[in-house]
This record gives sequence, structure tokens and C-alpha cells, in this order.
Amino acid sequence: MDAPAKLQQDALGLTESSIMGIAGTAPVYSIAATTATLIAAVGVLSPASLLYCGLIMFGVTFAFMYLNRLNANAGASYAWVASIFSPTLGFLCGWTVLVSSAVFMVSGTIPAAVATLQLFAPERVNDIGMVALVAAGWLAIVSAILIKGIKLTSYVQVALTAVEVVILLALVVAALVEYAHHPARPISLAWFSPAGLTPHLFAAGALAALFFYWGWDVTVNLNEETRDGARIAGLGSLVAMLVLLALFVTFAALTLMLLTDQEIQQSGANIVFAVAEKLFPRPWSYMAVLAVMLSTIGTLETSILQFTRTMFAQGRDGSLHPRYARLHPSWNTPWLATAAIAVAGLMMLLAASRYPSISQVIQDSVNAVGIQAAFYYGLACLACAWHVWRSGKRDATALLLLIVWPLASTAFLGFIAVYGIPSFDTTANVVGIGGIAIGLVPMWLNRGRAASNRAAP
Repeated sequence: MDAPAKLQQDALGLTESSIMGIAGTAPVYSIAATTATLIAAVGVLSPASLLYCGLIMFGVTFAFMYLNRLNANAGASYAWVASIFSPTLGFLCGWTVLVSSAVFMVSGTIPAAVATLQLFAPERVNDIGMVALVAAGWLAIVSAILIKGIKLTSYVQVALTAVEVVILLALVVAALVEYAHHPARPISLAWFSPAGLTPHLFAAGALAALFFYWGWDVTVNLNEETRDGARIAGLGSLVAMLVLLALFVTFAALTLMLLTDQEIQQSGANIVFAVAEKLFPRPWSYMAVLAVMLSTIGTLETSILQFTRTMFAQGRDGSLHPRYARLHPSWNTPWLATAAIAVAGLMMLLAASRYPSISQVIQDSVNAVGIQAAFYYGLACLACAWHVWRSGKRDATALLLLIVWPLASTAFLGFIAVYGIPSFDTTANVVGIGGIAIGLVPMWLNRGRAASNRAAP
């Protein structure tokens, strides 16, 4: 007989919840993969772009904290949007979380595989078939850990994130000690000022910033497994965002201080390694490669968590087949949902192995995830603002934090989508937009069961 559809309670505290949120954005990987692109787009205003785009994104955080207090549901944005707006919008919101997490199996596992090969078999780094094989191995290992239980998962995540953040902080401290008196560029307050951000520069920076910050919301998908989940899971999101904002802005400024324009351009997606190479002799500089590997493995874990908890909630409600709400009898984990994303990830890696270049695979998947994140974040922000307004809360705090700020975040996300979609290639747009639209098929197939569950007392 199947175990009752109840996840392991009280498994996580504030520390674990916050670390899950930090790991969800893959801070070192995000920095490594995107900083050079951001600097190429906005130059010395990169710290300002990350700072002000990050502050706007806090509207999403406040919305999620409020909605999580209303309903601590593992489905998070799926459950909130369904109850406030409609089951159709809720389903599409949850489906978008599923698709974005599945797409991230490519942009999450491939960098982990590349970093692994860079450490142990550097001559095979550009062999896309070998990269896909190692990526599949990491996907299998992480999936096995997740099935084994949320407690083991949290222990692994704490260890991975601790090493990753310590390496990042070591780079910051070493850079300040070594180059504070003879920087490539003297640090300037103008780097942090919004005055230089024209609409065009702001838009260019915003595209990169969304990928930097996406993923912290895994904390609220784990609310049913968190002590006092209605409060602590949301607070974990806030702590994670504060830490991430500080890390991203600091490292952007550090990069400008440490590296010349030519060094930044040559670094490409290995900017953390370029910084480490300038600060430490080999083999110590390879700690940056280790940090990228751990970062991508950590965020792969949180992406699967977000997928499985959302699918579990949708299966429990009948929006998807109830099989996805089945829990392992010993470990209380949604093992069938975990198996589903593992298989989907392996299929995507097989397709990715046919691509001509690794960088193009990653870029297309990152752009597709950006479209999908803008959609479900924006819907949740609108749901928050509408619920608060309808409830009659009109005090200054509610107006600012729960209506104006989330609406500003929605406008920001819509702006990113409108600005970015025309510049993305066909593959990114088909996966990004088509991935959302195809959700209408499973929604229609499960419409009868979902309606019955809603009608049941």
C-alpha cells in the first residue's frame, strides 16, 4: 500500500532553508557563466545593474513570503495562483515551474560535467558526447540522494554551499589584499549609481540579472518539510536573497577592479577561474573550478526539489495523475516525480549531445528558463497584490511591500520578456514559450479528476 501523501515534517530549519535558497541560484555558476556577458552589455555599471534589478526582484520575495503565510503548500506558486485567480492559471503556473526545472537539467548538469572534466580529464572538455555522459552521471547521483530523503539532501546541500561560499569569499579577500592599491580600475561610487543606467542599458543588464537571481524560491516549495513552514520558509527566502544580492554586487565590483577589459573578454564563461588565476598559483587556482562544479551540482539538487514538490502537489490535487503524489514508504520522498525529472533530464541531455557547441546549449536553455521564470514569478506577484487589495489591507506597509513592490516586479519581469524574446533564437523561444503552452494538453487530460477533487468536501 502507498504511504500517505504527507512529506516528512520539521526536517528543515531556518539555516537549511536559507542555504537551499542560496544554492538554488547557483551563485558561483551564475557569476562564472554570466558576469562577462553582463559587463560586455553594461560595462562598469554591472554592480549597479545587479543592485537595482535585485532590489526590484525583492518584490517577488515579499509576495512569496505573504502567500506562503496564507497557504504553506509544497506547490507554492501553483497552489497560490489557483486559489486566488483560477485553476487554469494555477495549473499553467505550476506547469511552468516543472518545465523550467526540467530545462535547467541541461544548463545545470552540463557546467558540472565540464568542471569535472576540467579537473580530471581536461583533454575531453570540448567533447560534447563525453560532457553529456558525465552530466548524466551527476544527474543519476543527485536523483538518488534526493530519493533517499530530505534530511540527507539538506546535509549534502549545506556541505556543497559552505565550500562554494567559502571559496568565493576567499577570492574576494585575496583580491582586496593583493590589488586594493594597484587595481585594474579604481573602485568608484559611480559603479553603484543608477544615474548612468539608461533604459537600454537597464534592459540589457536586466536580462542577465534575472538569471543571476532565479531559483531562491525553492525554499517555499519545501515549506511542508520545514519547521513552522508558513513563516520560516518565507524568511529563508528573504535571507537567501539578501546574501545573494551582497555576493553578486561584490563580485561584479571585484571583477572590474581586478581584471582588464581584455582579460574579461577572454575569460568568457570562466571568469571565476580567471580571477583565481590572477590571485593564486596553480593548482590552488583550480579551487575556482571546484566551486563552479559544487555550485552547479547544488542548484541541480534544488531544481529537482522544486520540480518534485510541485509535481507532488499537483498529483495530490488531481491536476496531474495521482501517481506523482506517491511517497516512498521509508523515506517519504516523491520518488516517482524524481524518476520523472531524471528521465526527462536524460532525454534532454541526449538531445543536447547533438548540438554543435556546449556554449550554445547553455545559452538557449538559460534564455528559455528566463522566459518561464518571468511568467510564473509575475503571476505570483499579481496574485499577491490582488489578494491584499481585495482583503482591504491598505496600511502603508501593505501598500508598499505587498502591492506596489510586487507590481513593480511584475512590470520588470514583463519588460524583460518583451525586450528579450525578440533577441533570443528560435530554439530558446520554442522551448521557453512552447514549454508553457504545451501545458494545456495535460491540463485538459486531467480536467475531470481535478474538478472532482475540487468538488470533494
